[in-house]
Amino acid sequence: MYRKVEDFLVDWKNEADGTSRVLAAMTDDKLEQAIVQGHNTLGWLGWHLATSPALFAGLVGLDVKANSQQEIPDKVQTILDAYKKIVNDIQEAVEQQLTNELLNEEVESFGLMVPRGALLKKLVDHQTHHRGQMTVLLRQAGLTVPGVLGGPTKEESN
Repeated sequence: MYRKVEDFLVDWKNEADGTSRVLAAMTDDKLEQAIVQGHNTLGWLGWHLATSPALFAGLVGLDVKANSQQEIPDKVQTILDAYKKIVNDIQEAVEQQLTNELLNEEVESFGLMVPRGALLKKLVDHQTHHRGQMTVLLRQAGLTVPGVLGGPTKEESN
């Protein structure tokens, strides 16, 4: 749980940078890559990361809108641009609308009362979870997996 706005903003920037590298590692021709048929594809996961932060922001009480495009884009750049926009929108909304005191305030989330700071932690964890899924799919697709958490990947070490 985040108790200080600055702590969230530092994590958000670092995690968003890593996620941007993973999204940029995709290629248009591999957006349909899935672990097995019928499971989430690289494109679906990328688009989910570019749109789902708006849900978390809404739960926290921030006014952030996701890209309104319903269909999964067929271009990596479209996904990456939408992701970078929502990352920036979340950052600006947190900077302008939240205080350390508000992070401890509980809000309703799916029938439970949860501190805003805990919902922001769930946002970061959600992103990390799906980014991890994407790295498996990148490797399965024969694409280069970028280092995300401080070290090079096997592909970057060769």
